[in-house]
Amino acid sequence: MLLNSVTTGGDMVLLYASNYHDIHTVVNVSRRYDPKKGIAERLGKDFMEAIKKEGFLDIKNDTGGVAFRVTEESLMDRLSTDMHESCLLIGKECQVLTVHGSDDEIIPVDDAVEFSKIIPNHKLHIVRGANHCYTSHQAELASVVVDYINTALQQDNTTSN
Repeated sequence: MLLNSVTTGGDMVLLYASNYHDIHTVVNVSRRYDPKKGIAERLGKDFMEAIKKEGFLDIKNDTGGVAFRVTEESLMDRLSTDMHESCLLIGKECQVLTVHGSDDEIIPVDDAVEFSKIIPNHKLHIVRGANHCYTSHQAELASVVVDYINTALQQDNTTSN
């Protein structure tokens, strides 16, 4: 089984891999190592007061629509997540690729380096000049991920035959 962080909710793929050892390959794209960081920048200065008052906080996207909703429960869940301890539990048989843009304005590239320090079977690829959305670097992102997945699938096929 293969999981990637773009479609399945960020750090959730790494948390899954730390709890369940039924996946062989994880692609981790531009994820935060310390979930406690960056919250005020992302949610606004008075985010907790707004959540307490309304019961939730809607985060808007560039077009004014709701990108996602933050509840007090979901925020407390995030704040109690220890990615360091979780990543230490990822088995050596699980291959992890972390891809991160060197010019990511939302999550510093240092977060990717931290993942590479503690995940046993890890490969780190920094896309030079890429921002958080890989605006001008999507072809390189796709190429790196597809190449990694193809290699992992070939290895799986070789070991299962």
